Formats: sequence, C-alpha cells, structure tokens
Amino acid sequence: MTAVLFDYPKSAAFGRVLPKSKIYEHASPSTAVKNLFVRQVEQITWQFKLAPETVNLKGTPSVPEIQIFSITLKTGELKRDVLQCIDQAIPFPILFELRYEGRVRSAAAFKRPSDADKSKWVISDYFESAWQQSEAPRTSLPMVFDLEALYARLLVPLLPFPSRPGEGLQACVERMEQICSRQRELDKCEAYLRKEKQFNRKVAINAKLRQLKNELEAMSG
Repeated sequence: MTAVLFDYPKSAAFGRVLPKSKIYEHASPSTAVKNLFVRQVEQITWQFKLAPETVNLKGTPSVPEIQIFSITLKTGELKRDVLQCIDQAIPFPILFELRYEGRVRSAAAFKRPSDADKSKWVISDYFESAWQQSEAPRTSLPMVFDLEALYARLLVPLLPFPSRPGEGLQACVERMEQICSRQRELDKCEAYLRKEKQFNRKVAINAKLRQLKNELEAMSG
C-alpha cells in the first residue's frame, strides 16, 4: 500500500524524545520484548500531540487526543510487539511513523476504550503502509468536526481494503482483521497442499482452499 504521510500543524508539535524506560514503567513488557526494543529501536520521539488546544478540534470520550510517534529503527525491521507495548503504555490513540535510512512508513492499530472497562484500551491488529522517501510530499489534514472523525481519516488509508458505504471505523477494522485471519489460514492450507502426497488429503485441502478464497472474496468486496 502506498504510504500516506500527513502534514501535521506546527501548533501541534511536541518533539520530545521518549526514553524506553518510560515505556517499560507503564507497560511492564517481558524480557523478550525489552530485547526487541534494544535490537530494533534507535529512538522514540513523541512528535505531535493532536488535541483540542493544538488543532482546534473537540475531543470525544473515545478519542480525547491523538499522538504521533516517530520511531527511528536500527535495522529497518520492527516487530508488532514493540508497537503494542507502546500502545499499552500511552492511554491515547497513536499513529506511528517508522524511519530507517531516509525512508518512512506509517503504522497504527485501531485503539478504542474497552466496552467493559473504559479505563482499558482495546488494540486491533496493526496496519501499515509501504516504505517511501522521507522527503515525499505530505497531505494536509482532512477537514473534520472532531478528533474522532480525524482519527478515522488518518487510519483508513492504512487499511488493506476500502471501507464499505455506511460502514463505521470499528466495523471496518473488524472486517480487516477477519480478512487477515482468513489469509493466514489460506497461506497455511497452501503450504500443507504443497507438502501433501496423499490424493484424498489433497482433495480435502483443495476444498478448504476454495471455501477460504470464497470467504475472502466476500469479505474483501
């Protein structure tokens, strides 16, 4: 997917380096995840804070603010566990800009307050764009009435398929997650098919593949 980079207003600039230790304090990551931070993350910068006082848009209970984090990478690879750890530590929706050797890509999960406990956040799968040059032109922020609508407009370009008419952001993201789950299942079936020698088993796997492909086509359209 082509990268979508937004031109955030200077009034929203925050520009503070966020020590990894601060993330650890609020998210309590495992040793394995801390090792990922050490191996893969050079620096985390809290780049912009999109809030009522910085972008003149009212917040909502679901989206009181939107944070933009810039992560400079050591190798160009970043495991999703790292992003999830940061999301767990910061109680606001976040969009990430990942940077490596003059290139940038956007990444984010859909993040919303839990229906069962509004103090906790539900984090979806992560969606990301392709890499592109850091100097690529940026798009102005869309004209909207509140931060919740802005969050949707920032997140939707990262989704692998377009939203359907009248489909809300949460419903759209849940459909994307189902598509990703089916695609993983289909990939496994194709791997099994390549290894399988027995004719009867091949017939059964092919039937399963047809079913998964039909489901994917229905969900993607």
